Amino acid sequence: MELFERWAYYGMFAVLSVYLTDPVSEGGLGFSQEQRGLMQAIVTGILYLLPILGGAIADKFGYRKVLLSAFVTLAAGYYFMGQFNGYGAVFSSFLIIAVGAAIFKPIIVATVSKTSAKGTDTIGFGIFYMIVNIGGFIGPFIASKLRDISWSYVFIMCVIVISVNFLLLYFYKEPKKNNDRVTEPLSKSIKQILKNTTIVFKDLKFVLFIIIMVGFWTMYMQIFFTLPVYITQWIDTSVIYNSSDWLAHVIGAEVNGKGIIRPEMMQNLAAFTIIIFQVMVSALVMKVRPIMSISFGIAVVALGIGQIGFQVNGWYVIMGIIIIAFGEMASSPRIQEYIGRIAPKDKVALYMGYSFLPLAGGNILGGLLSGNLYASFSDKYLFLKDTLVNKGLATIESLNGVDNAILFKQSLGLMNMSESELTNYLYCTYHPGNIWYIFGGIGILTFILLFTYDRILLKSK
Repeated sequence: MELFERWAYYGMFAVLSVYLTDPVSEGGLGFSQEQRGLMQAIVTGILYLLPILGGAIADKFGYRKVLLSAFVTLAAGYYFMGQFNGYGAVFSSFLIIAVGAAIFKPIIVATVSKTSAKGTDTIGFGIFYMIVNIGGFIGPFIASKLRDISWSYVFIMCVIVISVNFLLLYFYKEPKKNNDRVTEPLSKSIKQILKNTTIVFKDLKFVLFIIIMVGFWTMYMQIFFTLPVYITQWIDTSVIYNSSDWLAHVIGAEVNGKGIIRPEMMQNLAAFTIIIFQVMVSALVMKVRPIMSISFGIAVVALGIGQIGFQVNGWYVIMGIIIIAFGEMASSPRIQEYIGRIAPKDKVALYMGYSFLPLAGGNILGGLLSGNLYASFSDKYLFLKDTLVNKGLATIESLNGVDNAILFKQSLGLMNMSESELTNYLYCTYHPGNIWYIFGGIGILTFILLFTYDRILLKSK
């Protein structure tokens, strides 16, 4: 179930930024970068905030019933998202998907926990983490192939894939229930959640760690929020396509007679790298204190993020993505381990329930920053309009409402340049890669804060 749910979700999410902002003439929805960022911030933030309520609902009504409702909700959300093209309707459809995923998440984690015998829970969750990445790898790969045919096929795929879980649900066995939780009113469970939140937030050490880690996820989520649009607008991926017939055949696509690599295919290198190297990296950092492993991983991710801004050559982006993946392997899996260590012995489960908060905060802040910063620092079409106005080739009024892709083609004649020449001119004039130094800077600041937190508050114990 986890594999198919992640397959559907990441199949949609990996291409979402491009789908939302690509010009209408090229099959996208033509939303602004600010609109994209706001949608992604709010919806993904809700996705990571709701699971704590989803767990209470599942305990009350039973895992099978709630899983069924989650799959119905997800299938409906994916279907509607592929049918609508208005901002409000797409926003609402994406929100439906977030609600379904938020209901699903805590049930599967709880199932793994309850069905793993003592002594096998580590391997159980290891398999779970591996499955997450396998689903996260397959989804974008197939979505990339399907969107070359039609964007609507991506969402049809998501509906079909999530529907497989209706069949798997037939074989799902309800874990042993906690009778006390089943008989108590749902309102009492929600009140207990609020009470637990108050208890957890009184722990200064935990709260500071949560706040600091928001910076990490704000930086990391740019792989999904910002990178797909940046690759689409600025990066020359033909150098990768032309380097190998095998690469061109497996991950390449042809657009207007030119061979390219889609951004989701390049993103997918991170999941592939994690699948191959996670065990080795975990073994290497096993004897390192969690807080130091997390700090080192954050610094490596920041290095990879900064790498992306160096050049328009696609190989540099691939190098950055691989660096980011190794940083993630050293840091992300150990965040839960660290929280388990700093939690009071009788409240470990309670604290683990709130380990999602940095991810929620990072998605909200990351989405908002992505949309607004991209519009200010990196939007190719806004730069093009600015250039045309400054050179007296157009007026602001004449550019309003013009399809961006059509405008770019018209500008080739006005500027007497080829497509690559105009892109390089805008790149050298406006330096859109600077946005990655800002996101990398957020990572470095997070590293400094976490290092200081370790030295002063924890005193390196």
